[in-house]
Amino acid sequence: MPIRREHRHFYPIDWPQLSATIRFRRAGGACEGCGRPHGRMVYHLGDGRWWDAASGCWRDGTGSALKVLPRLEELVHVRSTKVVLATAHRDHDTANNADKNLAAFCQRCHMNHDRPEHRRRRWLTLFRRKGLGDLFQGPYRDT
Repeated sequence: MPIRREHRHFYPIDWPQLSATIRFRRAGGACEGCGRPHGRMVYHLGDGRWWDAASGCWRDGTGSALKVLPRLEELVHVRSTKVVLATAHRDHDTANNADKNLAAFCQRCHMNHDRPEHRRRRWLTLFRRKGLGDLFQGPYRDT
């Protein structure tokens, strides 16, 4: 995922090289959450299950082979996605670039990992907006 311009100063100057080391040298070009390969088109069902063409089996959201195959009705809704790996901070602290704090995640795993942090930031943003509205426009009215 690209880094927003206003957040770039939080990352070290050698972030592109550090990220590439984590994604391709340590993780071997595959997601550390589910095993999806970088740069490939992957067929998936939208709920985490995906087709691993290299091994010829369906996998779940953690990368484990499925014991029960998807039903025929589910296969009608197969979608495809190009996998792009990104390096994520496990503790969401961009200053902590220790090797064990960084992980190579695909888009799906990265969004799942960041979901609680996104909810927290969203709440904080809405709380600030409401506070500014109360400060400059008076209390909110129930509508």
